[in-house]
Amino acid sequence: MDPDDATPGDPFVHPALFYRGDEEYLAGTVPFLRAGLDGGEPVAVAVPGPRLGVLREALGDAAGDVRWLDMTEAGRNPGRIIPGVLREFADRHPAGRVRIIGEPIWPGRTDTEYPACAQHEALINLAFAGREVSILCPYDVAGLDAVVISDARATHPVLIDRDGERASGDYAPGRVISSYNRPLPEPSGAARMSFDLDALPRVREFTCRWALHLGLDPEPAGDLEVAVHELAANSCLHGGGKGTARIWSEDGQVVCEVSDSGTITDPLAGRRPAAMSPLGGRGILLVNHLADLVRMHTGPGGTTVRVYMRV
Repeated sequence: MDPDDATPGDPFVHPALFYRGDEEYLAGTVPFLRAGLDGGEPVAVAVPGPRLGVLREALGDAAGDVRWLDMTEAGRNPGRIIPGVLREFADRHPAGRVRIIGEPIWPGRTDTEYPACAQHEALINLAFAGREVSILCPYDVAGLDAVVISDARATHPVLIDRDGERASGDYAPGRVISSYNRPLPEPSGAARMSFDLDALPRVREFTCRWALHLGLDPEPAGDLEVAVHELAANSCLHGGGKGTARIWSEDGQVVCEVSDSGTITDPLAGRRPAAMSPLGGRGILLVNHLADLVRMHTGPGGTTVRVYMRV
């Protein structure tokens, strides 16, 4: 499916809400939630923590019928949001429409995180095409960069603001997916090892030893070890039989990178729940669930995946 196709009559609804301040936020979100509750639809809200309190108070007693998630935790890795937040809720309610507010981009998202956020918003359109799901995505236009708002116009077929609702003339999610599929900047001071199938056990040892040395506690170091092993195994099985692992520290995080000569052609690889992944990508799905952030660049020249863990 072409991600830029917005089929008239598609039951999937994916508007962006551009708001300034609490009054406009509530004016755009509360009627959306009440319409779902009044219609007997399952309703979930995944927004940054401070917004949860504002919405709970506005809904009053009806708040008890909503599933609430702090997006700064549940969605701190944008690659986890589709399988672990949106699909996890929608798939538990397969009959009838499901209604969700998801706010994956907020002031405070870093420049390193943002490309994954923008790609996530574009990929929602592929992940839910043809499904009876409504996902409203609020954007704080007073606090977000103009580039973010421009990208939102490209990733959402419908826009809502203080002037009402309209179709987006800039809708082009495929452009956003490809434009943020950029080569990743070169790190400094990285430890490095090459591997093939016989060396996979040494990849685990290499990752864990350096993760602890760079300041990770044992539990997240173990998670990073598992994530990097999954990526290295993918390289051996699907990425030319060998690859390179590098690890370093950056901005209060430990970063480990796996590169190989393969190309990932499925844009939703790692974003489908495991039971629904006949095309593969389960290793990347596990990585998305373990990591604080995953960044990827893939193309004819090979694939590089970076896994970030907070110290």
